Amino acid sequence: MSDRAKKKPKKEMVPRQPMPEQDPQIRRQNWEEVPFGYSQDVAVIEAARCLQCKKPLCVAGCPVGIDIPGFLQLLADGDFRGSIRKMKETNILPAVCGRVCPQETQCEGVCVLAKKYEPVAVGRLERFIADWERASGRVEIPEMGPKTGKRVAVVGSGPAGLTVAADCARMGHEVEIFEALHKAGGVLVYGIPEFRLPKLIVDAEVYTLERMGVKLHYNYVIGRLESVDELLERFDAVFIGTGAGLPWFMRIPGEDLIGVYSANEYLTRTNLMGAFDFPIQDTPNLRGVKVATVGGGNVAMDSARTALRLGADESTIVYRRSETEMPARDEEIHHAKEEGIKFRLLTSPIQLIGNSNGRVKQMELIKMELGEPDDSGRRRPVPLQDSNYFVDVDIVIIAIGNGPNPLIAKTTPDLDTKKWGEIQADDETLMTTKNGVFAGGDVVLGAATVILAMGQGRQAAKAIDNYFRTGDSSDLAVRLFVALEDYLGDYSAMKPEQIDRAIDEFRGKIANSTGHEEG
Repeated sequence: MSDRAKKKPKKEMVPRQPMPEQDPQIRRQNWEEVPFGYSQDVAVIEAARCLQCKKPLCVAGCPVGIDIPGFLQLLADGDFRGSIRKMKETNILPAVCGRVCPQETQCEGVCVLAKKYEPVAVGRLERFIADWERASGRVEIPEMGPKTGKRVAVVGSGPAGLTVAADCARMGHEVEIFEALHKAGGVLVYGIPEFRLPKLIVDAEVYTLERMGVKLHYNYVIGRLESVDELLERFDAVFIGTGAGLPWFMRIPGEDLIGVYSANEYLTRTNLMGAFDFPIQDTPNLRGVKVATVGGGNVAMDSARTALRLGADESTIVYRRSETEMPARDEEIHHAKEEGIKFRLLTSPIQLIGNSNGRVKQMELIKMELGEPDDSGRRRPVPLQDSNYFVDVDIVIIAIGNGPNPLIAKTTPDLDTKKWGEIQADDETLMTTKNGVFAGGDVVLGAATVILAMGQGRQAAKAIDNYFRTGDSSDLAVRLFVALEDYLGDYSAMKPEQIDRAIDEFRGKIANSTGHEEG
């Protein structure tokens, strides 16, 4: 028999498992979550698709460094408790990340399987294992380190703030969060709609944090009730994670008309203040008949889909580039189309027109074509001459981006900011220009993603811990500190002058080995 004949047939790759969802015509009329999630059997099948690569690119593609092969192997083995424990070693918000993170451009985007097949559904499995733990009624808190006596103030309870608080608490530091709103979660509660991220999930994640000993203060506006400098009198370090909640506008005529909202206000009134449940809730329903949302990101998709659920007959996205350049996740664009959202692409508003009562009634638009790439790498939209036309609208939502609120920067001396108001922070340590004050998330990055904010939260927590141990927030300082201890050996019986001489010798060795001057 030939060698060719002896070879076993190649095992067929199991396809990526689909996730069942609500019917689009039904879900556009309710606020329930769109996907139903995996069953246990399907989750095990999908987790078993992981190749368990020796050099997993997915881990490097994750901003918080989740051991993805590790949690997937445990899940595939049916060890759900072990899987969620592995997940929580690096991610305290798995139920959130599994729903709103752009896995397709991060962990799943670099999955080796994606070269020939579809990638492992990491996000869906992250959601599954977190939901399984919550449904079990036995949500475990991570193992806590010994108390250090150090105190950390966290300003803002969005993804970055919650992450740095969790990590610092696990390191044994005492943590208090100061939140300006009446609920914790930041953009997770005021910005992302219920049908994408149910609020009970955010509440459950926050409750886990409280069980870890983190204290939360609500309706507490830092910069008004207390300054950052005053916090530093009571705390050993301060982390600023206040996000990017200041909306941008187009600066075109008519933006001050009644019926024109920033996406921030529109979504906050709906998600956080209960406008979807008026009159049971006090916030009036923002129902429009013809609603136009300007923008092409996830926030624009959230706004347009929210308008449908509030009763709009017609909800339209107006975007100045083509669909290819849209920054929204493919999944969100797909869901919007399924639900009947209309798209006016390569189109930009040039003015809003009101009626005699000052309420918006029309939008003047101009068609665009794509020119050369701009600073973002996307092709710049260029107006087409004499292509203007008018459409009727009664609500317009501006979803073209946000920047940081300037309150903290204005009330904190020595805190430098960048061109658009973002706080200046070191790329590695996230230490600001003010000693002992760190910052991360959208207040540093500008409006970004939940997982990038969480990644900076983890980075900042590590730097804060380094700062407490060595007086320096960098990893280099810790490595040098440990190396010095090793060099000195048991120095408990050494005299101060002996320690000084040993330190001088150590500095000389470092200088000689690195080529840098001593000190």
